Amino acid sequence: MKYDVVVIGGGPAGMMSAGRASELGSRVLLLEKNRNLGTKLLLTGKGRCNITNKTDDLKGFISLFGKKGNFLFSSLYKFGIEDTIDFFESRGVKTKIERGNRVFPVSDRSKDVLDALAVYLIKSNVKIKTSTEVKEVIKKGKIIEKIILISGEEILANKFIICTGGKSYPSTGSSGDGFRWLVKLGHNITNLYPSLTPIVIEDKIVRELEGLSLKNVAISLYLKNKKIDSRFGEAIFTIDGMSGPIILDMSQKIGRQLDGEMTVKIDFKPALDFERLDLRIQRDFQEGSNKIFRNSLNKLLPQKLIPVIIRLSQIDSEKKVNLVTREERRNLVHLIKEFQLALKGVVGFEKAIVTSGGIDLKDVDPVTMRSNLIDNLFFAGEILNLDGPTGGYNLQVCWSTGYVAGESAGKKF
Repeated sequence: MKYDVVVIGGGPAGMMSAGRASELGSRVLLLEKNRNLGTKLLLTGKGRCNITNKTDDLKGFISLFGKKGNFLFSSLYKFGIEDTIDFFESRGVKTKIERGNRVFPVSDRSKDVLDALAVYLIKSNVKIKTSTEVKEVIKKGKIIEKIILISGEEILANKFIICTGGKSYPSTGSSGDGFRWLVKLGHNITNLYPSLTPIVIEDKIVRELEGLSLKNVAISLYLKNKKIDSRFGEAIFTIDGMSGPIILDMSQKIGRQLDGEMTVKIDFKPALDFERLDLRIQRDFQEGSNKIFRNSLNKLLPQKLIPVIIRLSQIDSEKKVNLVTREERRNLVHLIKEFQLALKGVVGFEKAIVTSGGIDLKDVDPVTMRSNLIDNLFFAGEILNLDGPTGGYNLQVCWSTGYVAGESAGKKF
């Protein structure tokens, strides 16, 4: 049997592509090498699935992808943020908006999002084959003729959509297969880096801070003493480094600059400048003038951080606070405002949420998601050289590009 459209990859972009193409009357086959569809989707948002980001500023949304973001204008116009929310709401997934305009299912269950997509595929009459791995893509001239499975089976179609994702979280099936096929087909693949991944800290002191969650902090990234990024929000210390929204968003730059000396500086009190923080500490010391230093920071800092700050301050922990010198106090202020840690690197693709890099956008028509080199080939999702920050931005790219690819491939001329 020859299909109208074959979609390779059963992630969010692939499911959206297959469903949309089939809605338009095409005979669609969706191939997924895992036993189940949407394996990685279930992990997003810590199992809650951050569906999208409900911002009213489309240009601002696009700007978060850098200069490459302009590629998204057309697909977001055709299937935008409100379309995504309506898509899931109309299929029984009620949504809510949390801090930072992040959209989640009211149920806080990513499985509900996956179930809605599964029903969409069934109602659209998409044929689904799981545990099915593609070995090779065969082209003749500017047309893909067929694909060959690991089993040796050959599958023919008029059009093909590749939605195999990047290299992030390879345990979910994102092993970079699509990139290998595309290189053989003549496409250019940009350098690939892990993005939205935890970082590894050189200083062993982080082990003492493991599990410490930070809120409303500012973290700056330095390359050879030059600030190259700064973020405000939440972070958390891990056994060998840091994670959390601020860190994940910085990780792309860290992963691309590992050949240079890099440090992060944490400002635990960004709402107070140096002088105001100094006055705050003076006031605390005056109110508890008979306290010893190790008992004087409880109102200022998280409990787990205090022993580390005390040790690094080099102030005698048993010293009465009314005896702390001005110089010692000023050093303490700088330590709280500029807590510096040397970077070793990023954790890597095994824990990266997305891949930075992918198929060169010059090889893709942004209006249709069709290859500029192969007439019957389309793309959607993470395989494209597009990666944004945390907060639902990357999943929106999957929904939008997936919808456009499915519509373009599913149309019968």
